Amino acid sequence: MTVPVIDIRGLGKVYAAGTEAEVVALKGVDLRVMPGEFIAIMGASGSGKSTLMNVLGCLDADYTGEYFCDGVDVRRLDKEQLAKLRLDKIGFVFQSFNLLSRMDALHNVMMPLGYAGIAPEARRPMAETALTAVGLGGRMGHRPGELSGGQQQRIAIARALVNRPPMILADEPTGALDSKTGAEILALFEQLKQQGHTIVLITHDEHVAAHADRVCLMRDGVLSESEQRHVA
Repeated sequence: MTVPVIDIRGLGKVYAAGTEAEVVALKGVDLRVMPGEFIAIMGASGSGKSTLMNVLGCLDADYTGEYFCDGVDVRRLDKEQLAKLRLDKIGFVFQSFNLLSRMDALHNVMMPLGYAGIAPEARRPMAETALTAVGLGGRMGHRPGELSGGQQQRIAIARALVNRPPMILADEPTGALDSKTGAEILALFEQLKQQGHTIVLITHDEHVAAHADRVCLMRDGVLSESEQRHVA
């Protein structure tokens, strides 16, 4: 039986519980994502999508309900185990790129491989393969400041891919890009999906979400099955 990359059941999250400032951010969220799916989680500011992203990325372990990430029961992990799970199973892509300016593209992509314990001699070819996959095979020696925003985001995507994690979690990945460059990055995500990668994209923009196979709508902490739809 195929194991879901994401299997969330009855997920709840409350900030400042029991106080006047209490905010219920997630209300009984259920979500299952299978290997090779490209889904978008869309919602306005304050809808709960950022909180959900933090849980999906194992950045927030203070919640109720169950979360299985690629078959692993996340609630049973300590901080060190959570850090290893993030490294092994989740590739992050952020709006702000988060690249190290003093390093060239190749070394930015190689960096997580050191944390993952990959043998030094294997890191360079893995990073070269990832950069070639995102169309930057000829820019490996360039630093971020020498590249366009779209090229910097491609480096960030290569870095997310390099360790071959089961899931790529992208938070507003086109938010800092112009519309043409954003469309190129979304086309790249579609290409990666066709290659078998599982992609979860967080966005507030319905035009961005429309590139996914399935769109899940967040509203007031609720992800309603009746509001999930497949995009043609």
